[in-house]
Amino acid sequence: MKDGFLINPTVVDARTEITTDLLSKEGFVVTFTDNAGEDQQEAFKQREFEKRFFADATNQLFCKTFLENALRDPISGEIGKSIIFAVSQNHAAKLSQILNQMADRMFPGKYQSDFAVQITSQIPDAQQFTINFSNNNLLGSANFLPAYKTSKARVCVTVGMMTTGYDCPDLLNLGLLRPIFSPTDFIQIKGRGTRRHNFFELLFDESLKDGVLPPQKSAFKLFDFFANCEYFEEEFNYDEVLKLPKPIHKSTPSTSSTPSTHEAYEHLGQDIIRTMEEEVIGIEGMKIDRMFFERFEDTVLENEFIVAAVESGQWDRVIDYVNREVFDKPEEYYNLDKLRKAAAVDRRLTLREILEKIFGLIPRFKSKDELLEEEFAKFVADAKPGEAEAIPAIKTYFKAYLTSGLVREIIDHRQFTDLATNPVFSTRDFRAVPEKYRTLVPEYVKDYVSLNQFAA
Repeated sequence: MKDGFLINPTVVDARTEITTDLLSKEGFVVTFTDNAGEDQQEAFKQREFEKRFFADATNQLFCKTFLENALRDPISGEIGKSIIFAVSQNHAAKLSQILNQMADRMFPGKYQSDFAVQITSQIPDAQQFTINFSNNNLLGSANFLPAYKTSKARVCVTVGMMTTGYDCPDLLNLGLLRPIFSPTDFIQIKGRGTRRHNFFELLFDESLKDGVLPPQKSAFKLFDFFANCEYFEEEFNYDEVLKLPKPIHKSTPSTSSTPSTHEAYEHLGQDIIRTMEEEVIGIEGMKIDRMFFERFEDTVLENEFIVAAVESGQWDRVIDYVNREVFDKPEEYYNLDKLRKAAAVDRRLTLREILEKIFGLIPRFKSKDELLEEEFAKFVADAKPGEAEAIPAIKTYFKAYLTSGLVREIIDHRQFTDLATNPVFSTRDFRAVPEKYRTLVPEYVKDYVSLNQFAA
């Protein structure tokens, strides 16, 4: 963030009358008459929203508030590309329907129930939808400007499919329409919006560029309807030592309380926004971004063996020691996967990179795009291509071969007809590459480039 390579969010903390009660200590209290004719009360908390507590008016208000305040695309003026995170698949279906209905009223004739798309495991081809959204051809493209290739579908509504490792730099809005209690999930979701992007990359009419607002992505909005940011900033106990639950033996009768006689509640009344505040997150970031890495940094920097080995440049000994003596210990359960997730980088970090960052040997973690650009620059310096006009096509081929296992398989097995349906690198892209580089690029990558670092 400090070096300008990533973007912190502007948090839109919006709370309705109903969610304010759900978030309160007392909860949303419901009075009802049980089967014996006795008056009873039950309190619902935020965890039960869209599980045992249902309120159509609240979902309608969430979607209305989101659409009225979402960042717009700087080129076309339509709603910026967005991901909304729902409680469940049924909730995702409800939200998609509401958003499509509202979009039809906001933009008459522009959408035919394809403004918002549900992307969950029960939807056929959901994984392909995520790829198409990133490549700006989900249910079509160029809906507002023929010369501007951006996805016709503007909002993906998901539950968990697009939280980790999903790369879509032109995202402008994220919506948390559910409570989140896992710090790892929160970091990953927030990380989807942090990538920078130049929107001119998708505009293919030079005459339109002069009248466009600054095309560089400099902000994204994080809509928080359940006080998730406040929870991880003020309430979550980062130092809590979690205890394993006691095993339950089959012979032991259950001591759990009797389940409520009131299984679910549907609120049929209206809802209104009670408070809405926007906060631009500064370069210091959120507390959640700092805590896990800070604890690991302290552990490493306080270890005399690790410090001495790093100073001596004995990296094999350092990495072996950390894996044996630091990782997966009961006190913290540090491991490489958790550190990678906490870093929220769009590629697979190595342990050495993490340690180099801790000891100040590198200023920051490079993004996947930065590494790809560096590797391509090395290739150009080595191959010295004379066809300057073909360099963009060669770069597209180089990056696709590096980052897509499917493209590598197609190229290596010479199954070129499969490129016709490949969303990452098409037959047209392949034909634009001069013939000698179709072989030279794979050979170079196999000899000089580590593919592991580009995995998400």
